[in-house]
Amino acid sequence: MYAEAEHERIILWTDASCNYRGIIAIHSTALGTAVGGTRFWNYANDEEASLDALRLSRGMSYKTAMAGLPFGGGKAVIIGDNKTTDREQIFRAHGRFVESLKGRFITAEDIGTTPSDMEYVALETKHVAGLPGGSGDPSPVTARGVFRAMLACAHHRWSTTDLSRRTVALQGCGNTGYNLAKELHQAGANLLVSDIDSQKAARLVHEFDAQAVAPEEIFSTPADILAPCALGGIINDDSIEQLQVEIVVGSANNQLLESRHGDLLHQKGILYAPDYVANVGGVINGCRELLGWDRADAMAKVQELYDTMLDLLNQSHAEGTPPFRKADHVAEQRIQAAREKSDAEKGGHGDAGTSSEG
Repeated sequence: MYAEAEHERIILWTDASCNYRGIIAIHSTALGTAVGGTRFWNYANDEEASLDALRLSRGMSYKTAMAGLPFGGGKAVIIGDNKTTDREQIFRAHGRFVESLKGRFITAEDIGTTPSDMEYVALETKHVAGLPGGSGDPSPVTARGVFRAMLACAHHRWSTTDLSRRTVALQGCGNTGYNLAKELHQAGANLLVSDIDSQKAARLVHEFDAQAVAPEEIFSTPADILAPCALGGIINDDSIEQLQVEIVVGSANNQLLESRHGDLLHQKGILYAPDYVANVGGVINGCRELLGWDRADAMAKVQELYDTMLDLLNQSHAEGTPPFRKADHVAEQRIQAAREKSDAEKGGHGDAGTSSEG
């Protein structure tokens, strides 16, 4: 499903001195330099890590295209235990990896990494954002964008943005999930929360009067909205059969295990908000450093996600098309138009291909 031919470059990099093993996938630079976070995860093997990088990098291209940002999409993954305390050498090796791409890719934090980790990366390359003192932790901004997208979904489905009598099942209580729960609590929503780390869920129970649900029961629990805020691939054959919600909108990347699962949601009458439209707030936040925006500029852009999502939902409804299919089409058109313009300016000479280096 995610062929290498879709991507401009896929690179494997190793450094035996610190047991570093990483992959960077650049999906497209048609709209500008590729941007994407660094995910630190204990993948089972290189193939699993590569697939994640491919999926996430394509999602980044679509995010920036749909948000109208002058950047392309890429993603970095580090294979290993993200709980390690020996972080400096690993992230300095990662910084050298990023630097080897000579400005074609700019990274920031993601799952398993922090702004402090990016400081180590910055010792080896200038092509890094999300540093302490800069745009910092993107999770509150990501959550704000998801909340705005959720309001658009509510308006489209129920003709109101009032969530005070709605129940939201939130899967994943990490940094973004916590901040989204805070937004929803302030809006008066009833919260059902789950996380494989029970302490994270307990925090939301204590602070936001939420009700904890076992991770294996979150999909089958009746609610109005499901907000996936953990890892991808959670909308699949098993979970779809269990769902008792009207809307799915959250911060997780690549929520659909396969494209056909988006079609299945549509057939069941469940409104699925394309994840890369809803969760682009973190990217907008990181781009502050790259575009010279202040926080007010970035937050104004995030507020616009309500209109972006509502327009997308209205267009897809008018065409009888699942929203994710419409979003894919719009993003691909924008990327293709930029690629054709670039090729014309270069005399038709492109720069696509794949490579493996170490």
